[in-house]
Amino acid sequence: MSSPHAPQPVKLIASILTADLAAADRAIELMRREFGATDFVSDALEFGFTDYYTPEMGAGLKRRMISFAGLIMPDELPDIKLATNAIEREFASGNGERVLNIDPGYIALCHLILATGKAFTHRPYLRDGIYADMTLVYRRGRFQTLEWTFPDYGSGEMLNMLTMLRERYFEQLKQLPRAHTGDKRCCKA
Repeated sequence: MSSPHAPQPVKLIASILTADLAAADRAIELMRREFGATDFVSDALEFGFTDYYTPEMGAGLKRRMISFAGLIMPDELPDIKLATNAIEREFASGNGERVLNIDPGYIALCHLILATGKAFTHRPYLRDGIYADMTLVYRRGRFQTLEWTFPDYGSGEMLNMLTMLRERYFEQLKQLPRAHTGDKRCCKA
């Protein structure tokens, strides 16, 4: 029988998708006020994987990945998604269309989880209209895609960036009391 125990803290990340990089910079500042200092902000990455967002946000989309210096508990993710939704609304055009899309999530030792408001078979419900999307798993020393992983999250550039952030997170965990180092067996499967 398993005994319940507190989860280990995780590394908060967010992806901003927009054609307006000045808006992305302002959104990053708002997120810093809300969630604390960042320890990584990527350059603008080309986004040519889908035209899903083009009707709403236009062409020439770029992605910025950010991570935050402080760790969070996994059950904070719904509140974080609701806060990033509010930031998206602040930047919306007069007709309500988004100028940017913010996808918060977290890196744990064994996976990358993104928050979403869209239900699907692989997305368990959390609360307050927010679902968890297990986007990547970490096995055999690397992040691995799943059949539903978004193509951009499966790209070499993104996987390398997320691996670097996982390494940074692992170093942060080593600084915590032993009770928070967690069980790494899930990553060896």
